[in-house]
Amino acid sequence: MSIKMVQERLKSYNCTTELEEEQAIREITQEVALAALGRTDFFKCGVFQGGTCLRIFYGLNRFSEDMDFILKSPDKKFVIEPYLKSIVQELLAYGYNLEIVDQSKASVTVRKAFIKDDSVGKVLWWDYAGKTGPMRKIRIKLEVDTNPPAGSGYELKYLDFPFVSSVLLQDLPSLFAGKIHALLCREYAKGRDWYDFIWFTSRGEKINYQFLTSALKQQGQWQGRKMKIDKDWCLKQLHKRICSLNWKEAQDDIKRFVRRSELASIKLWTEDFFLDRLNNYASKIS
Repeated sequence: MSIKMVQERLKSYNCTTELEEEQAIREITQEVALAALGRTDFFKCGVFQGGTCLRIFYGLNRFSEDMDFILKSPDKKFVIEPYLKSIVQELLAYGYNLEIVDQSKASVTVRKAFIKDDSVGKVLWWDYAGKTGPMRKIRIKLEVDTNPPAGSGYELKYLDFPFVSSVLLQDLPSLFAGKIHALLCREYAKGRDWYDFIWFTSRGEKINYQFLTSALKQQGQWQGRKMKIDKDWCLKQLHKRICSLNWKEAQDDIKRFVRRSELASIKLWTEDFFLDRLNNYASKIS
């Protein structure tokens, strides 16, 4: 019955390419893993964030590879291993035969683990995947930041698949603040970040400046500085960043995370396009 639920969920995506099917089964796997965490006490201390959070709970229309979490408050003694066991047990019931690689180290702030599976694809019916060659192994990275920036806002939401479960996640202003930190501090043009930027700015989303200030002071070129982070500062720094990037590189990064129908829009990505998006956002929040 459980594998049938996965098959029906996959069908609901209406995929049109092999890549879309592979991205869909990865997201379905992420949802089962989240539900598994919801059965534990993880969300008493942990908070879901990042692109996968935006995708599953807020309707962001792109796929994401990783599952990112922060703790509500710093905890150097946090151990991820018991929660990985819960994920394994849940996914076994849905036809998965998992390999879990726990790369966590007590001396490293961000705990990391990888979920890998090459079995569930062999028992599902695919319209595209595996027709021209072997399917790629499902691979999902989990990260938990045990020393998060201060000032995040939270929101409790509910996951419907594969069963109803509650998940604590960052609210949208905090997610946008975290995204701006990535946009300004990442050394390369990650197209997924800029896709999310378009999504946030088109909605006129507010920014959690307290969380952004904490993040900038903690990591990046402004680390340790005392600064006044507000709307004007953000707009100025984003303008400078947009004018400095290789937009062909950003386009290449995002292509495999969106549906084929969106590829034509990605071709519009230029410096002028993003400056227009920034100016449009500035007018909404002025």
